[in-house]
Amino acid sequence: MLLWILSGSLVLFGSFDVWYFLRGSWMAIKCWFQGPVRDVLAEQVVHGRVLPHDLDFMCHMNNARYLRECDFARFAHCTRNGLFGAARALNATMVVGATTIRYRRSLALGEAFELRTRIVSWDEKSFYIEQRFVSKSDGFISAVMLCRQNVIRGSPQTILDFLCKRGVDCPDISEDLQHWIRFISASSQALRAESGLDEKTK
Repeated sequence: MLLWILSGSLVLFGSFDVWYFLRGSWMAIKCWFQGPVRDVLAEQVVHGRVLPHDLDFMCHMNNARYLRECDFARFAHCTRNGLFGAARALNATMVVGATTIRYRRSLALGEAFELRTRIVSWDEKSFYIEQRFVSKSDGFISAVMLCRQNVIRGSPQTILDFLCKRGVDCPDISEDLQHWIRFISASSQALRAESGLDEKTK
């Protein structure tokens, strides 16, 4: 029996990212007990600490771990402020369309940090979300990430109108965000041209 349990566990952990789904389930439970955040534009904070399994060969937090932490923080953010619920009610879906991250200083083993998430703007297709890793030791912003959250079968404004029942003013798009949006557009056009899609759609 023990051999079957061990074999089953090896197959399970070898075939699925079990810890990801366990962490996601725990995050959903925490969001339930923490309650909703009524201000959709409010910054939300998730507290974290660098653990041994976060380290790479350089003995600091692996760059891929930042993206994983941001994924969980966005889940909590959009769950508590109601965006995910409103999207489901409208039969819309929100998916990541693009991300960019800048690493400014390493997070070391045992270092505590805050992961601050907020919506910085939106357009007719996407929400733009900023996430910051802030060291609790001195307040230094160790990394900053921008995420383009695309809305499928809907629009950000439709979701906000349904959720807030009132007009929500879109924050001004900052200069650095404008540069990033233009980069995404230029990249899409170049890839379409490379694959011949532009010629097919003329």
